[in-house]
Amino acid sequence: MVRGIKYVFVSGGVISGLGKGITAASTGLLLNSKGVRTTMVKIDMYLNVDAGTIRPAEHGEVFVTDDGIETDQDIGHYERFLNQTLRRENYMTTGMVYKAVIDRERAFGYNGEDVEAIPHVTDEIIARIIKAGEVNNAQVVIVELGGTVGEYQNGLFFEAGRIMKLRQPKDVVHIHVSYLPVIKSIGELKSKPTQQSVHVLNSMGIQQDFLVARSEKEIDKRRRERLALFCNMRDEDIITNPDLTNIYEVPIWLEKQDFSNKLLRRAGLKPRKKDLKEWREFAGKLATGGKELRIAMVGKYFQTGDYMLSDAYICVIEALKHAGVIMGVRPVVEWVISDKVDRKAVDKQLNGFDGIIVPQGWGSRGVEGKIAAVEFARRKKIPYLGLCFGMQMAVIEYSRNILGLDEANSTEVNPKTKYPVIHIMPDQKKYLEAHHYGGTIRLGSWPCSVEPGSILEKAYKSYGKEPNKIFNDQFEILNQFKNLNLNENLKLKISNLIYERHRHRYEVNNEYREKLEKAGLVVSGVSPDGKLVEAVELPRKVHPFFVGTQFHPEYKSRPLSAHPLFLSFIKAAIDRR
Repeated sequence: MVRGIKYVFVSGGVISGLGKGITAASTGLLLNSKGVRTTMVKIDMYLNVDAGTIRPAEHGEVFVTDDGIETDQDIGHYERFLNQTLRRENYMTTGMVYKAVIDRERAFGYNGEDVEAIPHVTDEIIARIIKAGEVNNAQVVIVELGGTVGEYQNGLFFEAGRIMKLRQPKDVVHIHVSYLPVIKSIGELKSKPTQQSVHVLNSMGIQQDFLVARSEKEIDKRRRERLALFCNMRDEDIITNPDLTNIYEVPIWLEKQDFSNKLLRRAGLKPRKKDLKEWREFAGKLATGGKELRIAMVGKYFQTGDYMLSDAYICVIEALKHAGVIMGVRPVVEWVISDKVDRKAVDKQLNGFDGIIVPQGWGSRGVEGKIAAVEFARRKKIPYLGLCFGMQMAVIEYSRNILGLDEANSTEVNPKTKYPVIHIMPDQKKYLEAHHYGGTIRLGSWPCSVEPGSILEKAYKSYGKEPNKIFNDQFEILNQFKNLNLNENLKLKISNLIYERHRHRYEVNNEYREKLEKAGLVVSGVSPDGKLVEAVELPRKVHPFFVGTQFHPEYKSRPLSAHPLFLSFIKAAIDRR
């Protein structure tokens, strides 16, 4: 372990989905606000090497970093709360760890030793946590342990934390987040489940330094005293964390209890002045809101059984919130299941919305419903934002209804389509043929040349400066492309570069590009070499805001620096009203 770096483990108990990730992210924000260089690590116990092949309805949205690793959605929360760009070192899975250990053993990296879970697997986990701190130049590394305490599959990660505490007791702090349910027939918070959770944690050789009590309402003095007594803690180290209006209020609530200073003292760091002014202003505006904007989210991943879940599109939802606060409105997202959208009834199904978004997706299910939604938005001049798959649906709709290519489609949806206006990227064919699905698609941050005079350019130039600091350097001439043999048009475009994150295998088929442009579809973003279509739109004289991007702008939106495209989309929705 590196002397001087502190490590804070955050574990959960009783139930999953209780807000452990938001608690961890809030802790990181508080330490950052004190001037402490903080980074975060999310550990998933799954044997998947990354999150890329997990179904969104199963595990929520896949988040992609600049350097191209597919991660759990909590990494997205970390980036938004810390206002930092994280890296592949900030994410870890059981599969990732096991694979590294097995590959090392196969290469005789253990010099003939018996390779065992302890110490070899735990040493690999510890080494990865330490590296995350080093590459991010952090003073504190916050490590969120996936799952709940007592599960078989995450035990080695808890053991790694115990070993780190044993080696450097003054440098490791453990926060346990647990749930206190309310039994309606009794009408009171019950502390026994949390007591049991803490006892399981203690039986693993770990004594929590802080207990964060999640509940519907704030815990009272009686519950706090019982938790302190039976969990072997001081009253002041029990932090209450009740349900709040929105997740951005959590760090403010924790700070009311002087949590950051308590944590700094426990870690042997000096308490410092806090600065949450901008964050408080943002959370306050979000809570009070403004006029409602009805936004239709046309997708297929938010329904699981009889339940509707938002996790599959969480970045899009948060990006809308960020933009709404700046624009003084409250976007209200309404789920529209693409499977149930009927072209003949679409006017009734989508009537009354101020904006329509078709987000990311895969496969053939629900495609016709998405295309019908795109057509409705185009015909009725409703602001439209297509993200990744949503851009591809826009190209297909335009090809069918404007170009007259009735059977136009994506080869992902129909491999035998007569008009493959969307097709697989040439270098991706070999991966599909070999069934190499994980980690092989176009991932991470890539440059995009923006067409001068386009809606896309106006969005970035209008909203890409202060206060949106993250975009200050988006427009620049990329030196690595200056010597390419480009035509004059592309030389002009190369001066307008943005960098956005991608996650896709399929692209616009360039064989149809000229026909689409002649028919009025504007290709407003391309790769610097001109080979890949990155964004399309309709001219303002035809439609107030009709934009599709192959990239994912939602990944880069932050509470204090809303993304330009979402700001432009919300502005167009306001203007339409």
